[in-house]
Amino acid sequence: MPPEDPGADHGQGFAHLGDDERFRGWRISVVDARFQAPDGSTFHRDIVRHPGAVAVVPVTGRGTAVLVRQYRGALDRWMLEIPAGTRDVDDEAPETTAARELEEEAGVRAGHLEHLATIANTPGFCDELTELYLATDLTEATAARHGHEEERIEVVEVALDDVDAMVEDGRLVDAQTVLGLLLARARLASGMPGRP
Repeated sequence: MPPEDPGADHGQGFAHLGDDERFRGWRISVVDARFQAPDGSTFHRDIVRHPGAVAVVPVTGRGTAVLVRQYRGALDRWMLEIPAGTRDVDDEAPETTAARELEEEAGVRAGHLEHLATIANTPGFCDELTELYLATDLTEATAARHGHEEERIEVVEVALDDVDAMVEDGRLVDAQTVLGLLLARARLASGMPGRP
């Protein structure tokens, strides 16, 4: 979860009155959420409830990021992304999920994992929060991919110096991937990650 500002009124006069579930899938649910505005009027919003996710920027000693190319049905296209996954194991620490997803998808293990940021992917309609990590000191591991899309993943190394051009020409369009790569590059430029 992102750090809370103890002095902030996060709703600024808005109040969440409750949810009526309209759909439940294997990872998400869709609700009709009811709210009260500061003037006392009420309104509804369709909201996707999501358990949260992790995303990892694995960076090699050569200055490349290990990405995965996989098919995304929602956009009906192949996407180049940092390894990521849903936090679908109850009570599992996010860094544990990140390490597991990195190994399962990209076939690498991190000797060092550093939290970069917590991001809200699409706050206009979804409550998903993603924990972004930088992974360094990589060693080869055995991938354990699941599902039709993951079984066809292609692992691709991308030079961190090429990220800006890849965003500009549309090869990188996934928001958490773009942000993760830029944050990781900035973190590495400021000095190697500290050891735990």
